[in-house]
Amino acid sequence: MRVVLATANPGKQREFAVLLAPYGVQLLLQSSLGIVSAEETGDTFAANALLKARHAAAGSRLPALADDSGLEVDALCGRPGIHSARYAGPVVSDEANNRLLLAELQSVPDHERTARYRCALALVRSADDAEPLLADGVWEGRITGIAAGEEGFGYDPLFVPAGMAITAAQLSAEQKNRLSHRSAALRQLLERLPAWL
Repeated sequence: MRVVLATANPGKQREFAVLLAPYGVQLLLQSSLGIVSAEETGDTFAANALLKARHAAAGSRLPALADDSGLEVDALCGRPGIHSARYAGPVVSDEANNRLLLAELQSVPDHERTARYRCALALVRSADDAEPLLADGVWEGRITGIAAGEEGFGYDPLFVPAGMAITAAQLSAEQKNRLSHRSAALRQLLERLPAWL
């Protein structure tokens, strides 16, 4: 099955390629087809994922898969949420986002730094698919005060998964792909896929 992956994020591209390889899905990156990223105007992760999938399907005339994911911090009333990638500004680095997050949590005690990664996936047959396949996944944890680890991307150096003493950036790619919000959402999507096809 040839599917366009609607993302410009190289970290997500690597994760999806590994997670989908066993299922015989051939991923074509939207950038390789000259499709620019859709503007994320939705007010939820699911709305943004569906918007991006429909945009990629319209530009490629192929089925498209998109995700929208981010970090929700309880002490910040769920921020950065859908603005996770642009938390510190419209064109910033992971490091800038992480610095801002640590600054905003500076006076928050460790036991109140609970957080979660959330991922919404949308798979569409075409841009006007009336029955898109939607899935979601959550990865609970907390935000540490000091960045650690070289793996992963985004907030991984600050995110300590529940029941662990190391950050997501200290996990191997195999461990992260087994535990993450993205893998949970993808497992849900793949369970529903046969009935959707």
